[in-house]
Amino acid sequence: QVQWVESGGGLVQAGGSLSLSCGATGGTFRNYAVGWFRRAPGKEREFVADINWSASTTYANSVKGRFTISRDSAKNTAYLQMNSLRPEDTAFYYCAARPRGGDVADSASYNYWGQGTQVTVSS
Repeated sequence: QVQWVESGGGLVQAGGSLSLSCGATGGTFRNYAVGWFRRAPGKEREFVADINWSASTTYANSVKGRFTISRDSAKNTAYLQMNSLRPEDTAFYYCAARPRGGDVADSASYNYWGQGTQVTVSS
């Protein structure tokens, strides 16, 4: 069974950058899309970005132009490069795998969720 290990979260000032990684163990996600979601305190979990098996990407409007999702299938790892961070980006960030099909922005389309990593952006 695939398990995810996220890393790279932390505290950064507004305008700064962070890079998150999501490594898969126990299997390969070569035939899965990988998505990033986040949950801010008191808010619902929301879609951030998705990259599919053909490296086609989808972004939430709130992060488009600032965040970049990528994947290295040989390393079983996906990445989220976050630039120009804002205080409203503060949240717990999760990665998950999505089988073919399903709505990329719907968390119900994903399985094999990671434990998450905290990102805090100070103003």
